[in-house]
Amino acid sequence: MFYLYRFTSKTDVTMKKLILCFLLIACSQVTSAQSPATIKGIITNQSQTPLQGINVALEGTRYGAATNADGQFNIHNIPAGTYTLVATGIGYQSKKKQITIRQGEIKTYTWQLRASSYNLESITVTGKSQLREVEEKAFNVDVVDTKKLDASSMELGHALDRVSGVRVRESGGVGSRMNFSLNGFKGKQVKFFIDGVPMDNFGSSFQLNNIPVNLAERIEVYKGVVPVELGADALGGAVNIVTDAYSKSHADISYSYGSFNTHRTNLNAVYVAESGFIAKLNAFQNYSDNNYKVQVDVADLETGEYYPNRKVERFNDTYHNETIIANIGVVDQSFADRLLVGITLGQNYDEVQNSSRLVNVFGQWHTKGNIIMPTLKYQKKDFLAEGLDFNLSANYNFGEEASIDTVNRRYNWLGQYKQYNGPGGERSYSKYKYQNNNGLVTANGSYRIAPHHSLSLSNTLNTFDREGHDELNPDKEIYSQPKKTLKNIAGLGYQYEKDSWSASVFTKYYFQNNRYAQPYNPTGNYGDVAYKNRNNSFNYIGYGAATTYFIHDNLQLKASYEKSYRLPDSNELFGNVINLEGNIDLKPEMSHNYNLGVSYWLNIQDRHQITIKEDIFYRDASDFIRPRLSTNQARQVMDNLGSVTNLGFETEIRYSYLRKFSIGANLTYQDLRNNTKYVEGKKSVVYRDRIPNMPYLYGNADVSYSVNNLWDQRHSLSLSYNLLYVHEFYLYWPSLGNNSSKLSIPQQVSHDLRLTYTLNKTNLKFTLECKNITDNNLYDNFSLQKPGRSFSGKIKYSF
Repeated sequence: MFYLYRFTSKTDVTMKKLILCFLLIACSQVTSAQSPATIKGIITNQSQTPLQGINVALEGTRYGAATNADGQFNIHNIPAGTYTLVATGIGYQSKKKQITIRQGEIKTYTWQLRASSYNLESITVTGKSQLREVEEKAFNVDVVDTKKLDASSMELGHALDRVSGVRVRESGGVGSRMNFSLNGFKGKQVKFFIDGVPMDNFGSSFQLNNIPVNLAERIEVYKGVVPVELGADALGGAVNIVTDAYSKSHADISYSYGSFNTHRTNLNAVYVAESGFIAKLNAFQNYSDNNYKVQVDVADLETGEYYPNRKVERFNDTYHNETIIANIGVVDQSFADRLLVGITLGQNYDEVQNSSRLVNVFGQWHTKGNIIMPTLKYQKKDFLAEGLDFNLSANYNFGEEASIDTVNRRYNWLGQYKQYNGPGGERSYSKYKYQNNNGLVTANGSYRIAPHHSLSLSNTLNTFDREGHDELNPDKEIYSQPKKTLKNIAGLGYQYEKDSWSASVFTKYYFQNNRYAQPYNPTGNYGDVAYKNRNNSFNYIGYGAATTYFIHDNLQLKASYEKSYRLPDSNELFGNVINLEGNIDLKPEMSHNYNLGVSYWLNIQDRHQITIKEDIFYRDASDFIRPRLSTNQARQVMDNLGSVTNLGFETEIRYSYLRKFSIGANLTYQDLRNNTKYVEGKKSVVYRDRIPNMPYLYGNADVSYSVNNLWDQRHSLSLSYNLLYVHEFYLYWPSLGNNSSKLSIPQQVSHDLRLTYTLNKTNLKFTLECKNITDNNLYDNFSLQKPGRSFSGKIKYSF
């Protein structure tokens, strides 16, 4: 389903030239088009147990793959010909077979490998895991293997916080709002997807702060330049959460308990019948009192005594959420490779302890939300024509959000309060409930016009219509005024792939229409308010390119560029009722994003693996949307900053020995500067200042060690350690104020430790974790404190 608009004359000419270029390429290749072949299969040991991590490849070529947890492999886009198929893995004898494959053919093999006390080092194969294949794309992309974290009790946000270039900043404990930053771009400037479907309309009940890491198979982090297949207005990158497709029936369940009365439960189950019928269920819940201690200045409301820098316990910060994702459908049918209909149901309850700063404290204010979202997913290769792959997804969220503030009190951090007469609230007397009525349809297709050439087309349509009411103020006109947006992002791309290098060029079309009401005073009398309906629209064209070249199999160069746009989000335009004020005057932001990188892999005797990655990035953004404190400094409001530049680098190195030992570290530096020289005709006093409240030097380090046969083959033990470092940075503009009065967020260092014991025969795992071992004070988001040292235990069972 594609949504089309009339272009302006200048835009029309540009698009006609681009489309003509793509059509000429297609016509020049279609006469010699051939449909590539596919090889797939399963590798097991002699006991029929699937083997993971076995390399399967066509000897002497770059075509290969590694088996997944079910022992399965898939090798795609193979030209017709005669090859030697070889499978090899540590601890098993290699196996070879000469095969001949015709164009468009799909061959399937089921092999058993014999155990061996040594490896045949004379055979070199180039099979790669799916994670490695994604990382080798021309785009600057990192991949998180969540299978290595499935024993942890962390959610997706904290898993992403370990990626180079990423900072996940949160306003508190479990369930608190998370602000995701990628190479200096943050919040809505970075878009999130689940299996390629944008998460723009999922509501508060389904966010990074509550999704368990077990839900994902891997996470792809695209930096600066985003493929057209991920259709969204991402200014500085995108995160694609890839869930487990499951090719056979499977289930796992886990439960964890930790400090601050924190409970987490997770269930993943799938049933696959031989007929192709499939049923999937994902369910999870999180609960926490979040009653950790923070250091604040407190005044006793009864005696007036002042207590500076006192440790107090949070008392109005309980959070819980419950979510169910259910899907039924069919797979591997003639009319569909995958057809699923489903529904996502969820709810959350979140007590609001403080505003954007700790000086404002609340004792009863809370919010609630739910998600009621039917979904449709359709996938088909060779759709209507050979070589045409098609995907369609659609959902609509009927969920509701609510802000409950009905207690006319003023609290302090000791839990004391002053009661006031009459109706009122801690911030605003309100029982405001609203529905955002979000709809989303995304479609994309890819057509192989020749073995090395393909075209891709994508379109994403997103609708938003907020409807709200307040039973305490039923006649308040502001709640009945229109708050509507419509976004459409279309993309067209061309890809070339051959042996040692590949390239991609693309263009994107951005459209947005906003409908809202503007207040005015019709009579000039105090308190007289009326509303005028307003309508504004944006049209923009973006474009980009990405290329990669392998100097040899283990040394890769990458370069990419995109002129990207990001359209204002509905919450930025209309507010989120809690700590964000709306700003209907926001303009779209634009950025020129450049990436240059090199990756090196070294494998020594199939035992020692070394990976080194170096990336340089540059961002040149205009009308940069960033948060500032509102006039009364109680809330945040989004505002445009004329021009911002960011020059930085990332470096990562990792060493691993077999599957026993691994050590690695990454470091990110970013020089994010205000490049707005003049404001209202005058030179800005903060011109070329570093952007405040934004970390500029940070990194992670980790070590893990595993004993696979602790007592016998049925028992294994793994120990892992993670270090987080964030250098000190200014809270406000560095040029303002003197050195003695400047506020900064101090250096942060956090140490985490995890111990996992596995009973392999019963697929049972026990995990103990300690976060922030040294109990350091950790800060984020205008100096809001995060939890101190915490402990948790988790049990997981798979069957």
